[in-house]
Amino acid sequence: MYSLTEGAIQKIMNGVDVDKPIIQFLGHKKLSSSTNTERYRLLISDGVQINSFTMLATQLNNLITENKMTEFSICQISRYTISKVNNNGQQKGVMVILGIEVIVPGSEVQKQIGNPTQYEAGASSKPEAVKTEKIIPPSSSSLTSGKASSNSMNTTVNGSQIITVPIISLSPYQNRWTIKVRVSNKSDIRHWNNSRGEGKLFSMDLVDESGEIRCTAFKNECDKFYEMIEIGKVYYISRAQLKPANKQFNNLKNDYEMTLSADSEVVPCHEEMTDIPMIKYDFIPISSIEQKNKDEIIDILGIVKTANDVQELTSRATQRQLKKRDISIVDESSTAVTLTLWGTQAEQFDGSNNPVLAIKGARIGEFNGAKNLSTISSTVLQIDPDLPEAHKLSGWYNTIGQKEEMKQLSKSSGGDMNAPWLTIKEAKDLQFGHPGQPHTFMTKATISLVRAANCIYKACPNEGCKKKVIDQDNGMYNCEKCQTEYPNFKYRLLASTNFVDWSGNQWATAFNDEAEKMLSWTAQELGELKDNDPNEFQRRLSDCAYKSFMVKIRVRQETYMDETRLKAVIVSVTPIDYIAYSAHLIKKLKEIADIGKA
Repeated sequence: MYSLTEGAIQKIMNGVDVDKPIIQFLGHKKLSSSTNTERYRLLISDGVQINSFTMLATQLNNLITENKMTEFSICQISRYTISKVNNNGQQKGVMVILGIEVIVPGSEVQKQIGNPTQYEAGASSKPEAVKTEKIIPPSSSSLTSGKASSNSMNTTVNGSQIITVPIISLSPYQNRWTIKVRVSNKSDIRHWNNSRGEGKLFSMDLVDESGEIRCTAFKNECDKFYEMIEIGKVYYISRAQLKPANKQFNNLKNDYEMTLSADSEVVPCHEEMTDIPMIKYDFIPISSIEQKNKDEIIDILGIVKTANDVQELTSRATQRQLKKRDISIVDESSTAVTLTLWGTQAEQFDGSNNPVLAIKGARIGEFNGAKNLSTISSTVLQIDPDLPEAHKLSGWYNTIGQKEEMKQLSKSSGGDMNAPWLTIKEAKDLQFGHPGQPHTFMTKATISLVRAANCIYKACPNEGCKKKVIDQDNGMYNCEKCQTEYPNFKYRLLASTNFVDWSGNQWATAFNDEAEKMLSWTAQELGELKDNDPNEFQRRLSDCAYKSFMVKIRVRQETYMDETRLKAVIVSVTPIDYIAYSAHLIKKLKEIADIGKA
């Protein structure tokens, strides 16, 4: 015979704290939502009454989707809260289950226990057996002392108690509440100027053990709270305004979002809060990206296999200078995808030593019918996070993954790392660069010669400008692009290099950063030598001869002065990765020997 906590439903709905009640799950209904977030309404029984105004917290959805909690299951509720919703113009109490465990599966019970009747709000309860607690969610300026029931959290601050509610229980029909949350992400301050005026804003993502929510601060509140808010810190937040989430800009799994107002209060929490996660992830395998739609926002866990250098480009829409870095990430599905980092993330990223990346909120893109990923302003990037999944992925890569051949989801756009391995002769035979379409290929090649003539020049010192300056012979240098004269300049390399492999040779231009890697000297050092010690300058150029690298070369057809010719540019120069190169050679040997074909 199975025993339930009889009378628990009526006590809970009347504000009485019931410790870990045992109930029977009788069914569920999937609710319609304006977002992609699935929410489930439950039908539960305590053997005496049935309550259909019960919700399952979204982080527990797997109990339904994976059939872990089936009809007639006996369950124990470890944590819950009571929220108010608008039901046909009336405020109705809803029990939100935040923690529940299946004790006996429904397949074993196979029937409804007792003859319960439908619970009706307003019926009297008998709370003698359980102490009733009055829950008053206070603001930080009017802290209320009292004990919180299991549906809230109780914290003492400066001798007073703050009673907080979980994110999952928030709704626009509540006026007074306090949440205790961790800031998992904070945007830069963004400015706008349109026909309705001008202003600024920043947004932050908040998380607790029950869920997540976006919070935005405008104008005065932006000034008031921006410097105070730190990513990773925990805060008490009260008296913010709630509204339906705008899913055009908000990809968090919550139907609502918050806006800070003049009445809002944000108070730092100085306790050690290990129970509040840093970031809530919903990882999917890289292999499943292929079936996803363009512009979908997803969470991905991957390990960096290769990383390109930072590239600079100009936005067609705004003409602003942008910086990007393409990296290739893989996971245990033996699939690779290109992830593009932008701005500061691109500049500061270090892809050496194959770090694990936890990426929250990456956007799926398409190029040439293939999928890729890109960060956006709200994307959160964690490098080598302390997550069980990350440690498992790292172990897989170090023992198995780095030797496996990966399926590539992304195609080359002329400069990313998924360029084919070719010899110099193979690239020429394939007519790479004809007729005007750029092609990129990867090869293992050796430097034969670097031309000394015109390999270094005096450039504009303005950050982002690489234009050659004109010496005015009066101690000033003129930049025609910036239309400014400067008292100084900076050296930049433009090295015309001849690369050779066993099949042939290829002249290609290495710009400053890649040229410095080849020559093992900076442009500034070489420029000063060229001016002061030409013989030593020539010797250092000669020193790089016969050094071998993994070289990525982009070839395209260009027309100059009515003459059409092929121009080759060095996209990247890296030390030889013998594991990757050996994997390529093994693959080629298998193709030659017809191994693995039916």
